[in-house]
Order: sequence, then structure tokens, then C-alpha cells
Amino acid sequence: MINIRRYVVFAWNYIFNHEVSPLRHIDDVAIRHYVLQALGFMWAVSSCVALGSYTVLAASIVGHAVLVAAAAVTVATYTAATVRPALFRSNRGRRPDGEHE
Repeated sequence: MINIRRYVVFAWNYIFNHEVSPLRHIDDVAIRHYVLQALGFMWAVSSCVALGSYTVLAASIVGHAVLVAAAAVTVATYTAATVRPALFRSNRGRRPDGEHE
């Protein structure tokens, strides 16, 4: 059985300890530190972007569905106006001049 504590300590040191991680091959300690900071920043940003996209996924799907539906209604309306303009005539609208009830 793997000792979980030992595994966590090893993983932590492998990632964050510049004397254990593959960054140990970089001779300049300042450059090692810079590279570790850049990697940390990259992971922080990518995690936030991923988490943000997961949390607003449902809203994004609904929003896109509404936009696609609006486009479909517009295309259907334009097609109907071209093919069957009589659909848009109504006897309840404006009357020609001179006609009153």
C-alpha cells in the first residue's frame, strides 16, 4: 500500500522544490525562480479560466440557443415574406383614407 503522506510530500517537492524538480538543471537560481513563478502564474490563470467556463457553461448554452433561435425566426420571416407575402396582410390594420366604421 502506498503511503499517501509520502506521495503528497514527493509530489509537492517535485513541483515546488527547485532542488528536486527538473528545474534543478538550470544553473542560475534566479532564472529557476523566474521559471517557477511563470509556471505558477500560467496554472493560476488557466485554472481560473477553466473554472469560470465550467460555471457559466449553462448560461452560455442558453444564450447561444437564444441567438440561434432568433436567427432562425428571422430567416423564416424573410422566407415567408418572399414566398407568401399574403401571410402578413391583415384586415384589422390601417384603413384606406375615407373609410370609417
